[in-house]
Amino acid sequence: MGFFGDLKEDVVGLIRDPTDEQKALLVAVVAIFVADRYFLWIDFPFVVRTTAAVGVGFVAMFAVSYLLTGRLVPPDEGDEEPYEDEFHP
Repeated sequence: MGFFGDLKEDVVGLIRDPTDEQKALLVAVVAIFVADRYFLWIDFPFVVRTTAAVGVGFVAMFAVSYLLTGRLVPPDEGDEEPYEDEFHP
């Protein structure tokens, strides 16, 4: 189909049945927009405002990810064997 066909399928999938990762990223983007507008009213410098807004987005992404999955790092699919550190047996 090409690039635009794949992009259309991704957007339709995001709207109809989003995955947990897509939900967390969407909340993070919205949090960045809201924080950026809030920091604009406080009259912070541009660099401080955008850096703080991205920080708020990361915090929101981790909070939503934890609420959706119950853990901060999702498990790897199919990786059931325990981790063995070769330097500390």
